[in-house]
Amino acid sequence: MDKTPLIGMTLAELQDLAVSEGMPRFTGKQLAEWIYGKRAAGFEDMVNISKKNRALLEEKYTVGRYAPSDSVRSQDGTVKYLFAVDKGRKVESVYIPDKERATLCVSSQAGCKMNCYFCATGKLGWKGNLTAAEIINQILTVDAAGLKGDNGLMPLTNVVFMGMGEPLDNFKAVKRVIDILTSPWGLGWSPKRITVSTVGKLPELKELLEQTQVHVAVSVHTADARERGAMMPAQKAFPLQSVMQTLAGFDFSHQRRLSLEYIMWRGVNDDIAHANQLIKLIGNQECRVNLIRYHAIEGVDLKPCSEERMIMFRNVLNQHGITATIRTSRGEDIMAACGMLANKTPGRKE
Repeated sequence: MDKTPLIGMTLAELQDLAVSEGMPRFTGKQLAEWIYGKRAAGFEDMVNISKKNRALLEEKYTVGRYAPSDSVRSQDGTVKYLFAVDKGRKVESVYIPDKERATLCVSSQAGCKMNCYFCATGKLGWKGNLTAAEIINQILTVDAAGLKGDNGLMPLTNVVFMGMGEPLDNFKAVKRVIDILTSPWGLGWSPKRITVSTVGKLPELKELLEQTQVHVAVSVHTADARERGAMMPAQKAFPLQSVMQTLAGFDFSHQRRLSLEYIMWRGVNDDIAHANQLIKLIGNQECRVNLIRYHAIEGVDLKPCSEERMIMFRNVLNQHGITATIRTSRGEDIMAACGMLANKTPGRKE
């Protein structure tokens, strides 16, 4: 019989589990402290739980933590991890160190339904949603390695849901992970340490905004509805104008940040006209724009625009009072950069 993993459970669920097994209700709180607070990987570490109860737990349950099946380090220090999940599927997450920050880009699905033309993950198709346990295992496992300083890693300071999949297409599991990350009985993080990226999937975007205080990043890439529709099939179901109208109902001027993601392709969306369209789309919306260099993938006839074009585009936005930055590309040599996650690594036998 397969054992039930405990990671991914809330405090209330762990307390109910303890009671159902004939243990004191406070044992559920002890489990939460060990699993989330102390990053315990096994019941043997939980020394304030009786040996009898630990043995009982061992019979039917597992903490649910497991190591990646592979990892590879980029020349810039980025580390890409390969995690095996249920039904033989594999997903990737990416650890990105930057001075005093250590960000983990996590996957929420195996593959992706959105099928954006320029994204390697979309080419895989959709293989299924990850459970909350499979998502948070990525975080707890890498963070535990950082806490120990394994291979020079730092503890995580930030998590971004920008890996494989559309996070809001698996909203229930992603919301549960956010709750675990931000609850006092969980990791106790500020929501400012978490960013959720989306193509603008409605109505889940509205639910995310209403139910959490995490940062939000919307994949825009072009403000031209026709062009966006050709690149991103989700535009038909979730028009960018509707997405922006939804965003306008929320405050992004203080604790929460809204970012618009804009991958730049040579001769496609990198001229003054497109900059002006983006300026018009943004209007008075409080946000920042992240300009992203395109990372070429097999079978896609798009090319990255020049650095000069990116600087010009950024400057035009800045001149109109819009904060725009050019995101530094990380992990391209190990196929870990934006849009490249497809369970492939140069030199590795797949």
